[in-house]
Amino acid sequence: MNAQVDPAQVAAVAEAAADGIEFDGFAAEREGEGYVLATDEGSKRVVHDDDLSDAATDYAAHVTNWYFWHAEAPQADERWAFLRWLERADDERVPDRYDALEAGVTREWGQLRITVTADETGTRRYELRHVDDADADPADLDDHDDPLDARDIAKHDDRDRYRPLKTAPTLQTGWRFPDLSPTDLVTAVERFYPATVANWYRERAGDQGEPADGTSGEDRPASREADLDVTHWRDTVDRQSGIYGVVKTWDRGEGYEHVNWVAEACCDDSQCLKRREWEYDEETDLDVDGGDGEFPCREPCSVVVSAARRWTKLEGEQSRTYEFELTPSEKEQVEAIVDAVADGRADEIREADVKDDANRYRARFLRAKRFDDEGNLSGVPTEPEVADAEGADDQSADEAEEDEEASE
Repeated sequence: MNAQVDPAQVAAVAEAAADGIEFDGFAAEREGEGYVLATDEGSKRVVHDDDLSDAATDYAAHVTNWYFWHAEAPQADERWAFLRWLERADDERVPDRYDALEAGVTREWGQLRITVTADETGTRRYELRHVDDADADPADLDDHDDPLDARDIAKHDDRDRYRPLKTAPTLQTGWRFPDLSPTDLVTAVERFYPATVANWYRERAGDQGEPADGTSGEDRPASREADLDVTHWRDTVDRQSGIYGVVKTWDRGEGYEHVNWVAEACCDDSQCLKRREWEYDEETDLDVDGGDGEFPCREPCSVVVSAARRWTKLEGEQSRTYEFELTPSEKEQVEAIVDAVADGRADEIREADVKDDANRYRARFLRAKRFDDEGNLSGVPTEPEVADAEGADDQSADEAEEDEEASE
């Protein structure tokens, strides 16, 4: 890239050099009636005041890079660190980074594809789209310029179904933010995935014990103390109240296998893009892998707690023994149907693919053959022949309560 320095950038270097600049391999300081400019490539010049503008041109990439990060980029620690991560600032020297930025540097954040470019004055611009639209013609995508539009895009999936979990891998496709400023880019990302940038930054800062943006010294504002505050399952459950207080009864000192089931059901990479960092408690890790997401999950979310409330009630039932008559293939078919629904694969199975055990026509045939008119598998009722009217009323009340909760 053929970087170009403008007068405002030269003036900014002159002012900051009085206290000394040391940033991304570039150094500048006041010396007598002039300045000393140097880079980590071994270049060094001593120039008079009147020659600073010409000298800055020789260091154009470093000067414009320093100016962008201190005069144009948002200065909040987590935003600063995120934007530097996007262009791999800690991994590439400035000249090499500028060559890459000319063509565009792309990184993924969940299902977001972010491409950053820089113009000749070092100003960064950002394109944001869905990862599945990486090769889509821009003319086929709906363009947006307001970062707050991300909130509406994130509400529904491609089938127009509401998305209660914003980090579920169900973000709709077909949109693009073609030209965002640094501040607007981070704003849009935070609307798609709330708190992910802040939690990612806190985790990095806690791991490194220093600013997570790769800078140090007086040239960068002091970083606030940051660390990812993880709230584990046990603490989360203990603070539940009201209709969610029932979840407390699930932990009866009988181990934590049930929490493994919850994590496997809700926190797998196929269900949530976050990487689970919470465990059963501070001393007891779960047996289920936390996932590979870029950003961390610091506590059981509302979706997990709500599902756990339902499972708490269901797991309170006593096991019974039922006898069903199925062929070996039918048994495997029932298992395949459960797997297809659990993995979100049911909609992908073609109607003509009758070899798939979870095929719709195969399932309908099994129902026609093995279910009676009341919907009982092999004609075996779930409850004894004499139904418990009081129990039925209790179940109806529970369902009504859950319907009311879901409508809120």
